[in-house]
Amino acid sequence: MMIPALVFRPGEPKVVQITDHLGQLIREGVLPMGTRLPSIHALTRQFGVSKFTVVDALDRLKGQQLVHASQGRGYFVSRRGPVPDGDSLGQLLPQDFLSVSRRALIGEQGASRPGCGFLPADWLDGDNLRQALRQVSRQPNLRLAEYGDAAGYRPLRETLRDRLAVLGMALTPGQLVTTANTMQALDLLLRLLLRPGDTVLVDDPCYFNFHGVLSLHGARVLSLPRTPNGPDLTLLERWLREEKPRLYLTSGLLHNPTGQSLSPAQAFSLLALLSRWDCHLIEDDLYGDLLGEVPRLASLGGWDRVTYVSGFSKLLSANLRLGFVAASPALAASLAGLKQVCGGVTMEIGERMLTGLLRDGHYDRQLRRIRQRLCDAGGRVDDWLAGLGCRLEFDGQGGLFRWVRLPDGVNSETLAQSALAEGIALAPGSLFTRSEEGQRHMRLNLAHTDHPELMARLGRLLREAGRGET
Repeated sequence: MMIPALVFRPGEPKVVQITDHLGQLIREGVLPMGTRLPSIHALTRQFGVSKFTVVDALDRLKGQQLVHASQGRGYFVSRRGPVPDGDSLGQLLPQDFLSVSRRALIGEQGASRPGCGFLPADWLDGDNLRQALRQVSRQPNLRLAEYGDAAGYRPLRETLRDRLAVLGMALTPGQLVTTANTMQALDLLLRLLLRPGDTVLVDDPCYFNFHGVLSLHGARVLSLPRTPNGPDLTLLERWLREEKPRLYLTSGLLHNPTGQSLSPAQAFSLLALLSRWDCHLIEDDLYGDLLGEVPRLASLGGWDRVTYVSGFSKLLSANLRLGFVAASPALAASLAGLKQVCGGVTMEIGERMLTGLLRDGHYDRQLRRIRQRLCDAGGRVDDWLAGLGCRLEFDGQGGLFRWVRLPDGVNSETLAQSALAEGIALAPGSLFTRSEEGQRHMRLNLAHTDHPELMARLGRLLREAGRGET
């Protein structure tokens, strides 16, 4: 059978172009299932390339399950095409608005997402990340054929130990366990620390995934109000006495979504209460590095009372999914064992890459740039919000988020629905709290919001929502 001609494009490997050309013919049904392809010799003549290039292209097509080889007979088309483009997964997922909103915050690259929780690509140093990945791939001692250490790549844990020591956390590498991300870290910790029916405290508002992961573990959740003066300590003391919660999951610095950071006095008062009533604290510190060398709750408490969780997906790369836990020696050992049993051993390639980025100063240089850009963006966004009649009830200076009180009469879900219809993914307050206050608040990401055209569109939608327009 004759294959339609291919005109090669300059600057792109010919093997890739041949693979794409034949693959497209198969997927579109031009080459039906069972069709015998021309011989390697014939394809070599037709495309004007070497035999090795043709064999490489056929191997790639085999890898895509588009062709198969028959001994002594040649290559045959495997797929019955064309293949439907539809994806039923999206139809099977929950279709309520809050579930749709959560999915939209991840969304496709290039979408407008002022409600998301990570930095835009142009705020990050992608070239340096690629260089770091290339450097790791060339390391002669890279263990490609083996599992990594269950606790994580030791040089990375040693680097993390040294960085945490600057924050006042004294620990050994054995007290550090790496994870694929902070939510995996929390999931593993909850397996070790909770039993179904145990009471757990979370902030109100809090990161929406906390409620999801706690429900999977059968926890009874109490939502402690997070006020501009910090957690409601009076209510906390009453609940500690009456409800006997086993854990409190919170953030001391740059709390998500409010952006609030506890003062040293607030932190000491909180830790004293938890210690008195034997309630363990899990500190989620995913954004604290934006404030620099500021003591964390884990710096002030002890490892028997506090477990520390952090990571790098928010401030280094959303796709570099690496988190870690700092805990007591016994808990860290149990965590490493559970991680191995669950098959959660993290990729050493990524951990080596992160080690290099930390040790060569790249991460700290990037942090300095991000801090300055957030400071500049925060001033512009705050002025814009004030001009629209919005209020900021929390001091989120230095952070990524603003917890915005919308003008009277504006419903955050209604506003988010209108924005989503225009391709803008917002984070209504009802994602973060189950109280009525969620209808009046919105979380905004400064880095994604600080664009004149986007702010103009959001301003229009906000004014229309205030007038009750659709």
